[in-house]
Amino acid sequence: MGILSGKNIVITGVLTEASLAFGVAQLAQKEGAKIVLTGAGRGLSITQRTAKKLPMPVEVVEFDVTIDEHTTSARNEVQQIVERVDGVLHSIGFAPAACLGDDFMAATWQDVSIAMQISAYSLKTLADAFVPLMTSGGSIVGLDFDNTVAWPAYNWMGVAKSALESTNRYLAKALGSKNIRCNLIAAGPIRTMAAKSIPSFGAFEDIWSDRAPLGWNVNDSSPVARSTVAMLSDWFPATTGEIIHVDGGFHSTGA
Repeated sequence: MGILSGKNIVITGVLTEASLAFGVAQLAQKEGAKIVLTGAGRGLSITQRTAKKLPMPVEVVEFDVTIDEHTTSARNEVQQIVERVDGVLHSIGFAPAACLGDDFMAATWQDVSIAMQISAYSLKTLADAFVPLMTSGGSIVGLDFDNTVAWPAYNWMGVAKSALESTNRYLAKALGSKNIRCNLIAAGPIRTMAAKSIPSFGAFEDIWSDRAPLGWNVNDSSPVARSTVAMLSDWFPATTGEIIHVDGGFHSTGA
């Protein structure tokens, strides 16, 4: 019996097998969960194809976090698949190209607002959609990249991550009375599709394994998946509003 036995988990952000969310979905199934995936826009068909590579069949629901109507339609569709939701994985992030790179000043508010809505406010959007189905409490977990410092080229996506971290704390406060925990997993750099869109991503690779006390493998997302599944389980019943670092200890080493 796995640690997610009997749990129903909604997972966003599965695009390819390299997606962090795919690793979480794969392990969640192995640990006994019934999962439902969401996809959006042009990525929906990609999610549907990738879903077939999971150990067990899974339904895919359309949910674009920038379309208000999808909050209700996705909830209704998920409710047709599972009687309740026990956990939700937020693995959603996007920033226009102007928000990343060498020139922090290049992005307009229109660019930044897109990054903020999709990468940060969407955590609250997922809560709007699925908290009504979390009738027995549960866990909302978001995938994060710790933004306590200014990273090279990360720019406005870093600002959005700071907003995500703050949103997580306020959601934890708002949802605690419903026995719903809200936490983030601050992952070290992993070679995913999202990573490819970050200029100078190689700079993270060059220093991470050297400075992380436990070392770090940019091709191995399993530590992130294992930690996320643990947070989705009942094994952390009194932990909320937290950022759990899964980065080989890099965050603790200073400059």
